[in-house]
Amino acid sequence: MENIKFDANGLICAIAQDSETGEVLMQAYMNAEALEKTLSTGYAHYYSRSRQKLWKKGEESGHVQKVIAASFDCDRDCLLLQVRQTGAACHTGNRSCFFTPVTESDLGGLPFVAELARVVEDRKNNPVEGSYTAYLFSRGVDKIAKKFGEEAVEVVIASKNDDKGELTHELSDLIYHLLVLMQAKGVSIEDVCTELKRRHHKK
Repeated sequence: MENIKFDANGLICAIAQDSETGEVLMQAYMNAEALEKTLSTGYAHYYSRSRQKLWKKGEESGHVQKVIAASFDCDRDCLLLQVRQTGAACHTGNRSCFFTPVTESDLGGLPFVAELARVVEDRKNNPVEGSYTAYLFSRGVDKIAKKFGEEAVEVVIASKNDDKGELTHELSDLIYHLLVLMQAKGVSIEDVCTELKRRHHKK
């Protein structure tokens, strides 16, 4: 691999991004060996500047990063890894290292939808007593699909009215039940995004 612009210490900045949602998970550094290990194994390896050693992400916690794609920026001095993250990316236990907002504004957006999808998955795998989500999974796909259909009708009705708040409420219900239906049938957000990208590029 040629023309990689390592810095004076032989390092290159590496950013890990959730391949499914686009959420930025963490930033670290790689030397040539870490980059080679990452590409040859398919799992993210970094170089610790404090410990001055190579390390595999998740080697102790189990929170590994399976690399789906890797791209250099235009100057070839920064690497973007699109990964499938197991568990939390941050040592604090947070999904992403970037959890401290600069301002008080909430710009959660799509990352929150991804977080909600993970909560739905957890309720399926680890049912909690009193959880509505766990209840839906216990009733099966027919119940889930029926609820999704009912919410879709509510969205249509709300869209005929001039009330943004009502429509937002009904759309939120619809998206939630969509995530439950997707999980029940084993369809991920990544699966849907892949299909949308395929259609976009086909055009």
